[in-house]
Amino acid sequence: MEAFLSSTFAVAIAEIGDKTQLLALFLAARYGRPYIISLGVIVATIVNHAISAWLGTVLADVIPAEWIRWIIAGSFFAIGLWLLIPDKEDDDMGRFANYGPFVATLVLFFLAEIGDKTQIATVILAAKYNADMWMTCAVIAGTTLGMLLANVPVIFAGKWLMDKLPLGVAHKAACVLFIGLGIATLIGMG
Repeated sequence: MEAFLSSTFAVAIAEIGDKTQLLALFLAARYGRPYIISLGVIVATIVNHAISAWLGTVLADVIPAEWIRWIIAGSFFAIGLWLLIPDKEDDDMGRFANYGPFVATLVLFFLAEIGDKTQIATVILAAKYNADMWMTCAVIAGTTLGMLLANVPVIFAGKWLMDKLPLGVAHKAACVLFIGLGIATLIGMG
């Protein structure tokens, strides 16, 4: 139970204001199908965190911590700058948008979680609770629940919020946030 509860709490807190929360907001605004988007988040998170937990049990000591920070900071800068590129009207979520809200959410959420702090938290928690398969499953279940606790409210309120806020303003604000997170990540490296 400790592995489950600590994993849930750690990820729910780490996810607040995270890039995947912003992605959930934009997916909700784009599609307006909160149940389908939530299902995509669940599946993407389970798959991503299962792989992360497995890697945590195998590779916890292989990747130097300073590389991870550079990768995270670089991804924050890249996403921030990408948000400034105007969207095409018919293809604002990339090629995955053509496959509907579930596939777009599944693929984009899975990719956004790669190198994310919640994925790293999952790797670390799996390494910490590496007693047996059940502990690893408790970590996966806990991190998935934590992800849902942070993202589902955003998904359900996202369409309403984005109807009130112009998309251009949201993109610029998100760009500033991501650049700030990248800078904060680099400052925290010292």
